Amino acid sequence: MANLTITIPEDVLRSARQRALEQGTSVNALLRDYLSQFAGMQSAQAKAAQRVLELSKATRAGRGKAQWVRDDLHR
Repeated sequence: MANLTITIPEDVLRSARQRALEQGTSVNALLRDYLSQFAGMQSAQAKAAQRVLELSKATRAGRGKAQWVRDDLHR
């Protein structure tokens, strides 16, 4: 595991420690969990975006017999 050093105001750390203690955990554990979730969300979002692009390329749907173009819709 890697170590991470962050700089935050003392009053923020004091409050965070108190809340963590009330929840039966530590600031370190809270930050580790948050960063794990954050990293996972980024990965899930990237995968979802990639899947949407794949589906859009593979679709056989079209615009049918419509003869309009985008500019016509804005007039």
